Amino acid sequence: MIEEKIQQHGEALYQALRAQVCVRPLTEQEPGITIEDAYHISQSMLQHRLDNEGEKVVGKKIGVTSKPVQEMLGVFQPDFGFLTDAMAYPDAAEIPIAGNLIAPRAEGEIAFRLKKDLVGPGVTEADVLDATETIIPCFEIVDSRIEDWKIKIQDTVADNASCGVYVLSEKEVDPRDYDLPNLKMTIWKNGEFHSEGLGSAVQGNPLTAVAWLANTLGEFGIPFKAGELILSGSLAPLIPVVAGDEMRLEIEGIGGCSCKFV
Repeated sequence: MIEEKIQQHGEALYQALRAQVCVRPLTEQEPGITIEDAYHISQSMLQHRLDNEGEKVVGKKIGVTSKPVQEMLGVFQPDFGFLTDAMAYPDAAEIPIAGNLIAPRAEGEIAFRLKKDLVGPGVTEADVLDATETIIPCFEIVDSRIEDWKIKIQDTVADNASCGVYVLSEKEVDPRDYDLPNLKMTIWKNGEFHSEGLGSAVQGNPLTAVAWLANTLGEFGIPFKAGELILSGSLAPLIPVVAGDEMRLEIEGIGGCSCKFV
């Protein structure tokens, strides 16, 4: 795709984000779009946020890693995007929907806080563990600037992996003390049990997902940096939310986090 088209779509997605409106799927607008094209569109969209809003990149995210999420969205390989400081909410936060989100869905995840740089390709699960300071229970609130969530992999990658905002627990623990594939997460919506999942839902092991992301972004010359957060993917199906909904999750033996939508 020519640079002019990349910039055009990047700006259109940025304007959609700011106006909280949707655009027609890029895979319909540009039938020949590749994942590499989509990644460059995502970078263009991100650059508008950095330049125009003063946001700062604080991490990266992987999404569409578990079978339930893939089946729900009809996207059968992971996506990847960037986290900025403006996306972050504290535990128990009230998250506004109007003027902030379009069609949000909550995901229960494990976040990684890095203490060392990681530069792919060639990153292994052992490298990820060695570079991780703590893991943190997390809600990612995904959102889509693509009409009706009609996304293919190129659409979601271009749209910064359908990232909206995220909520971090106050609980941070050393991952070396836990069996990550067997960590059990339970999720409640409005006080009632909704779903549960294990760490193994994320490519068999959250470490595997983070290594994949480090290696995938490494091919584009993008490193993981010490201090960054890495969201490793949803352990359970996506949960649509509207104003008034309250979400809570708990990871057995670690702790949890919550948020309310207003």
